[in-house]
Amino acid sequence: MDRYSRQQLFAPIGERGQQHIREKHVLVIGAGALGAANAESLVRAGIGKITIIDRDYVEWSNLQRQQLYTEEDATNRLPKAIAAAMHLRAINRDVVVEPIVADADARLLEHVVARERPHVIIDSTDNFDVRMIINDVSQKYDVPWIYGACVGSYGLSYVIVPNETPCLRCLLEEVPLGNATCDTAGIISPVVHMVVAHQTAEALKICVHAQVNRKLVSFDIWHGQYRMIDVHKLKKDDCPSCSERRTYPALQYENETKFAVLCGRETVQIRPAHRGEQEWTTLLSFLTKRGIQVEQNDYLFSFTIHRHRFVVFSDGRVLIHGTNDVQEAKRLYYQYLG
Repeated sequence: MDRYSRQQLFAPIGERGQQHIREKHVLVIGAGALGAANAESLVRAGIGKITIIDRDYVEWSNLQRQQLYTEEDATNRLPKAIAAAMHLRAINRDVVVEPIVADADARLLEHVVARERPHVIIDSTDNFDVRMIINDVSQKYDVPWIYGACVGSYGLSYVIVPNETPCLRCLLEEVPLGNATCDTAGIISPVVHMVVAHQTAEALKICVHAQVNRKLVSFDIWHGQYRMIDVHKLKKDDCPSCSERRTYPALQYENETKFAVLCGRETVQIRPAHRGEQEWTTLLSFLTKRGIQVEQNDYLFSFTIHRHRFVVFSDGRVLIHGTNDVQEAKRLYYQYLG
């Protein structure tokens, strides 16, 4: 029997809808709890292509809620995009899975969306700056995107359709979207799946050309609270992201080395101005001569200096664990890697 037979028996999808799903491309930003679960659901549903962008690697603390990953992934410190792609291909070999191990900045997202023209973007990040970039890319290239967030037992989901619904920037002053993360407030696994259920359902609606839910969904699964909020009146005539005089402020980027504290993780990320493949042989030789022991796989290498762990990715990005002080991170970066 066809693997999608039960899905095709669902009248709003049917055989024709299944064919539409097969022809669609979804871009998932972030491969953590939301991203991995969204990707798995869509791959099992028979999506044609899925592109996954994530900057991080699998850690042991992820395994409690990020069910696509395994202990082996954490032991090997595999980049989440790579580990996700490996498992997703094993689930459904007919789906094209494209992993991108990189920071989802304005330059990259605009390049990927302009080149690939995905049919829908799914937000699975916990970084509000990235969400604003997604928002502006969505408006500029006329691609709907699905906002999703969860922390503790609380979750949110909202579909943003360019030129039709209020965008995320329109909602910022009116809707309590929150700024806590699972690293600061914790999280329970059931709320992840609740948000994913809403995001995946809306993504499938977009794929089969059905009407999406245009209300913001808010719920607290621990306390049994659920609300749908009508936000259509919040669309702003002067919004710099979605009005007639839009300027896409989140897409303005500078060519400079950037240092950013990763919320709640006592980690600073360094993103060099000049990217490209690191001269790993030279750098590894330099570290070895200094008596520094390096652990390496095909995508990153890491080493520890006193209480700080350095993780260097092939695109040049560096994570320095053990500090949330940007000045200290700068000193360590230029001392050992500059």
